[in-house]
Amino acid sequence: GRGASVLIPELLSIPGVNLSSIVNAYDDGKSTGEIRKYFDMLGPSDIRKVQELMLPESHIDHTNIKKLFKLRIPKSIGRTNSLNEINQYIKSRKNILFNIEIKDKRINHTLKSYLSFFLDYLELSEKFLGKKFSFSDCSLMNCIYAGAYIENKRNFDETATSIDKLFKLKGTVIPTNIENKFLVGLRENGEILYSEAEIVELRSNVRLKKLFLLDSSLKKISLNKLLKREKILFLENRNSFVEINLRAKNAISNADIIIYSPGTQHSSLYPTYLTKGFTESVAGNKRALKIFITNIGED
Repeated sequence: GRGASVLIPELLSIPGVNLSSIVNAYDDGKSTGEIRKYFDMLGPSDIRKVQELMLPESHIDHTNIKKLFKLRIPKSIGRTNSLNEINQYIKSRKNILFNIEIKDKRINHTLKSYLSFFLDYLELSEKFLGKKFSFSDCSLMNCIYAGAYIENKRNFDETATSIDKLFKLKGTVIPTNIENKFLVGLRENGEILYSEAEIVELRSNVRLKKLFLLDSSLKKISLNKLLKREKILFLENRNSFVEINLRAKNAISNADIIIYSPGTQHSSLYPTYLTKGFTESVAGNKRALKIFITNIGED
């Protein structure tokens, strides 16, 4: 959740703390939505944002690696120039990508490999879908994540682990689950929120009644033919099974302290708790100190 940016650096500053952050990856807004559409994967944005908080300050390239994690490709650069920039980085001996220089040879070698996988699969996916990927305001790390996902045989947990090892993070970020699911919300007045982005952005005084995890995203026009009660029944029948990632289960079961982090309830927290085996693991760890921190305001 949003509180991670405050909590995680403080926790990592305490000597002897071994920190694991468990994060769901249902984000589908902006460039993450593009990545999910073309690579048929979970959204890497929330995972990488937490990993950015764990970058070691001692690394010689720390400042530029931080810039790499934050970089969004400006709209003014355009698609052709974006592709040329990535291709040039892959093929050149100079290790400069969008004016960011990384000196670490090991990191450069791996980044070039991931971006090669990204470009190769993107070309195939564009042909398959019959439309072009938009680089406008695209997170560069999302592209790197997508390439890592292909290189890691479409295993999202191993992808997160590979980024962890590449940058030698000070803590561990673990996806809640590895199945590619899509979050949909239902308000008490029957209004449907068709994406995680809508759940986060479309604030309202009308409460959310229920959340659903679906195997595929829904187009708004697809449910317009149904009556209100039929829409609810349809979503109930499409609600899918999601199982906890084994690494997440082990981290919870072995934890000395479990912190329920402040975040947007209906996008960060409740969808995580819906994961089969998650709440059972939390309840099953009876020796851990459990701390709940909530947002004040919208939540």
